[in-house]
Amino acid sequence: MKPTLQDVAKAVGVSRSTVSNAYSRPDQLSAALRRRILDAARQLGYPGPNPTARSLRRGFVGAIGVLFTSQLSYAFTDPFAVRFLAGLSGAAERHGAALLLVPLPADPALARAAVENAAVDGFCVYCAGDEEWALDAIRGRALPYVTTAVPAEADPAHRYVGIDERAAARTVAEHVAALGHRRVALLGDTVLPDAPPGPLRLAGPADAPHPTTRGRLAGFADAFATLGVDWSTLTVLNATGNTRAAGTAAVAATLAGDAPPTAVLACSDVLALGVLDALAEAGRHLPHPVSVTGFDDIAEAAAAGLTTVRQPAEEKGRIAAELLLEPPADPAAGHVLLRTDLVIRTSAGPA
Repeated sequence: MKPTLQDVAKAVGVSRSTVSNAYSRPDQLSAALRRRILDAARQLGYPGPNPTARSLRRGFVGAIGVLFTSQLSYAFTDPFAVRFLAGLSGAAERHGAALLLVPLPADPALARAAVENAAVDGFCVYCAGDEEWALDAIRGRALPYVTTAVPAEADPAHRYVGIDERAAARTVAEHVAALGHRRVALLGDTVLPDAPPGPLRLAGPADAPHPTTRGRLAGFADAFATLGVDWSTLTVLNATGNTRAAGTAAVAATLAGDAPPTAVLACSDVLALGVLDALAEAGRHLPHPVSVTGFDDIAEAAAAGLTTVRQPAEEKGRIAAELLLEPPADPAAGHVLLRTDLVIRTSAGPA
């Protein structure tokens, strides 16, 4: 049998509450008595109160769950995710809260179990697509949550911090269009699940399952539609992940074709950097220069001269934590749209 708190109390000759205070409220005991209790616990092999049980008694765990649909490694390798988590963790730390990263497996049953079993006080849903079931599972636990995507339908109780993806994407597409580009390619991460890298058929932006990709593709399309460039004439490229290598692979065949696009608009800076890698490899074999734009304005974008859309990653993370840990009295204050800016550099020029 494992030693218990009662065994320690009996060995020292004190009450159970006194032993409990030695761990959770040391200021209630003299230093000598606390040392006797801890020494006895060590000799008996008692590890201390179960932290999970203690959290349940207190009514809070002291941790925020962060939901990812990507692999857990994405949180540590994607430049935008890293900056977002820096802002989130900084604010959480100031409130004495920790972070629990919760990747959502592809198997729906396992994913739901991950949400239902996470020992957290609330959730930040980061880039979790249209998984309404995840929100249902959180609501089923009566836990608060905040998302980084603006919901399609307004809900006063839904807290979010995000950007107008469509409007932001339209600004960079309008810049490219003003430079004379009409034969363009639009590059997104996992535009369609299980699709191979490269060109794919997409009836329209609404058919992209992920809301972030859907909004950015729609914004790109809006800018060209006003000039009479129909969606059917735009090339949609699928990347199998948000990495430079995936961006390179997605655009390779298109650049090698007879009529490569004059511009590639990527849904992220990471993908855009991969396109620049592909262009550097293609070199003088291309019949004309190819303009490239990105989205996010990560640190590497400036060094590459990448024209992009800037959004405040760390501020988004900070506000997400504050909405969760210090919910505003006015529900409307829990709906936060952040500003974005078009950053014009050298990667996009006249057609």
